[in-house]
Formats: sequence, C-alpha cells, structure tokens
Amino acid sequence: MLAKVTSAALVGLDAHLVDVEVDIAGGLPQFSVVGLPDTTVRESRDRVRSALKNSGFHFPTKRITVNLAPAGLKKEGSGLDLAIAIGILVAEEAIPQAAVEGRVLIGELSLDGRVKPVTGALSFGLACRKGYDLVLPAENGPEAALVEGLAAYPVHTLSQAVGFLNGDQVISPLVFDLKALEMTRPTDGEEDFSDVRGQGHAKRALEVAAAGGHNVLMVGPPGSGKTMLARRLPSILPSLDLEEAIETTRIHSVAGQLSPDRPLVTIRPFRAPHHTISDAGLIGGGTVPKPGEVSLAHNGVLFLDESPEFKRGVLEGLRQPLEDGYVTLTRASGSLRYPARFMLVAAMNPCPCGYYGDRGRPCACSPLQVRRYRARLSGPLLDRLDIHLDVPPVPVQELRTELSPGEKSAVIRSRVMAARERQRRRYQGEGIYTNAQLKPRQIKRYCRLDHAAQELLEQAMIRLRLSARAHGRILRVARTIADLAESETIEAVHVAEAVQYRSFDRHLEV
Repeated sequence: MLAKVTSAALVGLDAHLVDVEVDIAGGLPQFSVVGLPDTTVRESRDRVRSALKNSGFHFPTKRITVNLAPAGLKKEGSGLDLAIAIGILVAEEAIPQAAVEGRVLIGELSLDGRVKPVTGALSFGLACRKGYDLVLPAENGPEAALVEGLAAYPVHTLSQAVGFLNGDQVISPLVFDLKALEMTRPTDGEEDFSDVRGQGHAKRALEVAAAGGHNVLMVGPPGSGKTMLARRLPSILPSLDLEEAIETTRIHSVAGQLSPDRPLVTIRPFRAPHHTISDAGLIGGGTVPKPGEVSLAHNGVLFLDESPEFKRGVLEGLRQPLEDGYVTLTRASGSLRYPARFMLVAAMNPCPCGYYGDRGRPCACSPLQVRRYRARLSGPLLDRLDIHLDVPPVPVQELRTELSPGEKSAVIRSRVMAARERQRRRYQGEGIYTNAQLKPRQIKRYCRLDHAAQELLEQAMIRLRLSARAHGRILRVARTIADLAESETIEAVHVAEAVQYRSFDRHLEV
C-alpha cells in the first residue's frame, strides 16, 4: 500500500515542506530511501526499524521504498524520522491516511521510540502556519508555539504520536502568549558601566556607537579595560523588539545554540569568538552549511579581542556582512543567505608587546614589527569601522574604591533609546533603523551640515588623508552625535567629535 505523510526539511534558515511517500510491496526485505537524502537521513532506516519494534509495533519484512519529494531538494538532518515511521504505519493500515492529512510531523527517533528534539523548530512552525498543524518533539513545542495561529502538538514518544493520530490520546496544542512577553536585558549590576573606572572618553564613544549602531575599534595596552568596556556595551543597547527577537531566535535555533529552557532569545547576543576560529566558524559554512558567529551576533554585538591575531582571510570575510548586513554562502548546489546585522567591536594593542607610546613602560618592538602588526587590519576593513578609539592606561588614582562610581548603564541607556527613537521616526519608510545603515543617497538627504561644520570636515579630510568611505562614516557618526544632543542640524562641534573617532593613523604613528 502507498502512504503519504508531510514533513519538512531545513535549507538555510527556511523550512520547506517535504512529502514522505512510503510504498510497501512484496519481494525480498529491503528498506531504501530516495529523494536526495544525506547520510543522516539514510541512517534513519535503522533508527525507524528499532523504534517501531521497541514501541510494540510490527515492522514489515517486505520491500519498503521511501521517497522524499521534491527530489531535487537536498534533505539533511534527523527530523524526518517520525514522518517515515508514521508513513510505514499508515501503509500498514495501523493509522488511517485521513489522520495525517493537514499535519506536518517532525522529530528524531531514538532506538527505544522516544521522540528527540531537532534544530530549527521555529522555522518549521513558520512553514506550517498556513493550513497545517505541527506534531513535533515536546522539547521543541514552546519554540514552535511562538508562531501566532499555529497549532503545535508536542509528543514524547512514537507510541504517543500514534495514539494521538488514531484519536486514542488527547494532546492540547501549546499556546505562547507573545503579547504578555517582556523583552529583558542583562541585569543592571552584573555588567554595568559604573564598574569601569576612568575612561570617560571611551564610555562616551561607546554611547555614541550604541546610539547609532556603529562599529568600533579600540586600541590600547593590555589591562586598559578594552574587554571590560566591550562586555558592558549590550547593557546600554535598547531591548530587542518582538520582530528582532524572533529573527534572532530562528538563527540560534537552526545553529543548535538555543537554550532548552528559553524558547525565545530576549537579550541581545554578545559573541566573543577566539582568534583561532576558522572562516566557516566566523562567517558560516561547513559541509552542512550553518550560521557563523557573525549571524549568531545578529541584532547584537560581535567582539573580536586581539583582532590582529585572527587570520587575515577570516577578518577580510567581515567586509560583506559589515557593508550589507547579511552573509551569502555559495555552494555548487546553490546559495544561502543568513542575516548578519551586528555591531562589531574589535580590540587590539598598539604593537606586538602592547606598550608602544606608553610612558610608564618602554616598548620592545622595532618600527618594522609595529608596522607589520598594524597591517594585519587592512585599510578597507578599517574604513568600515566607524569609530577608532584610543583606550589609554587608567591612572592609579582613578582605581581607588572610595571614588564615586560613574554613570550606571540604565542612565546611559535612556539617552541611547531617546536617540534611537529620533532615528526611528526620521527613517520611517526608508527600510533602515539606525544612522550606521545610512546609504550615500540617504546621507545627502539627512546629514545636513551648517557652514562651519562643512569647512571643518573638508580640512579634516585633507589633513588626515581620509578616504571617501571614511567621509561617509564621519557624517554618520556626526549625525548620531547630533541626535544625542537633540539637534536636527549637524554643527561643527558634532563634526569635531566625529573626526576624533577616525584618529587611528594619528595616535599610532610610528
């Protein structure tokens, strides 16, 4: 008998419905799976056979052919196990065909019949929201229930799934009240800017970066507080809105990075990969393409500590996501696109030993070593970093505990959110949300300078020998500084502050 069950397979971030057709015929016992399955899908034969037997069901000793349609779509992962097992039972008339109509079945089977969780449950839910119910592992239920209007039925075992389809067991669909959900942020006091002693200039620069979504390069000797500052940057960013949270959750779910007890990512990601990371680890890819760190940092912060120690090719791979906000992975079978709109915070020492320009400790590096060290960050990459920030050593007098702490993150965050709200209103209908995303045409329209500011910018471009891309970066940063000052016109004082954030070449001259 021929049976047809609906399942789904992931391609990038999107889930595509798959028809699982099962035909059982006479002849020598054989179990074959066709339709462009990968190794994991082919191995489902052994998992399904053991799961059916250990759950008390009859496994037919006949010729079993499983076709996964459309045949041209490569099927990867173990999420088709449950649909294949149910398809065999439908073909054996242990379940009526009508019971599986309008339902999508997802889940990996263990040998004892338990239904194990899969990655990408939210994407499966989004694919099923038009006309399908979803039967999936209980651990994935809360995540799929995030999709409004979807009936998600959680099952723990194969036997429970069969009882539900036959009407012998009642399973209530999960409901997740998104309207009652509150977006959260790191607890004030865990990672707070008030912990940072001194570095008033650096704190101001990070406030500007947070207000406009700008990328930052921090240069300073070891122990000056670069990592401490970077880890506190998420505490002054606005909370995720619901759309951003769902988009971020999809990426983490597909990558298998979603916490089992938190079905929705409600805190902006902070990713800090080690400098030994590979191209595929940072940008994405692999034999089975997965999102990289740049996509896992989507809507959050990507921190590259000791950035010159990263491989040159890895760093240069950041150019496209920094410019476009997404990553395109091209393979012989096609192209995948992953979102990658993040704030990049890169940190580096001024020289290999770390003490170039330090008055307290002499530098042991030769001029050639210093030049080679800085050359690891290419000019085109530096041009894409809006703010170049000098982080000097903190004077010992400012480290005394009896000194009053600085501003708390909550106070800074209120100013950041006010500036972001000004940008939101200004760019309605433009398809952008922050000043860092301004395109050249939009810069001309929204970054209006008064006469004094225009003259100051022209002089800075000539004296610092800045590129045309750097010119645009300065205007974007100046627009953010003006927003923090609640000014619609960019004045000379705003341009002056923006120009000092392009001082990488000046304060590192050899």
